[in-house]
Amino acid sequence: MSTQENDTVNEQNGQEQQQENPAAESDPKDVQLSEMKAKVDELNDKYLRLYSEFDNFRKRTAKEKQELIQAGGEDVFKSILPVIDDFERAIRSNSETSDVKAVNDGVSLIYTKLKSTLNQKGLEEMKALGEPFNADVHEAITSIPAPSDDMKGKVVDELEKGYMLNGKIIRFAKVVIGN
Repeated sequence: MSTQENDTVNEQNGQEQQQENPAAESDPKDVQLSEMKAKVDELNDKYLRLYSEFDNFRKRTAKEKQELIQAGGEDVFKSILPVIDDFERAIRSNSETSDVKAVNDGVSLIYTKLKSTLNQKGLEEMKALGEPFNADVHEAITSIPAPSDDMKGKVVDELEKGYMLNGKIIRFAKVVIGN
């Protein structure tokens, strides 16, 4: 091969290398810009994945919370079922008996069993009768003249009992206040 042919081949190889690697002679700003774009694309992909994971976590947590609430109610209902059974037996028994005292005793036993079961689940009665009126726990229905001076501003009658569940008021006591 002659020197001219050699030079021609070298020129062609140089041109091919420039076409294959245009960044070799390109502006450093272009290289930096393409690196930044790659970095932005990578960070955007990480962000989208993290957002997707968080959204899935939020949905899963909401579903678990709903299931927990439903399961909590299930426990209370299971504990009340024996009381319902007792009521059904009492109703059947009442149709055959004429002894009022026996019926009253049976209803009292069932009532005691129901209160005991609910107390075990955290339900407490609030004491209101004779207590000073407190708007945070009592709902005043009306006021009447107090039977004595020491009953002024206090609860003289309780129309509906108030209840607390694990220390939180779930029903305010409906009361009559002495004035």
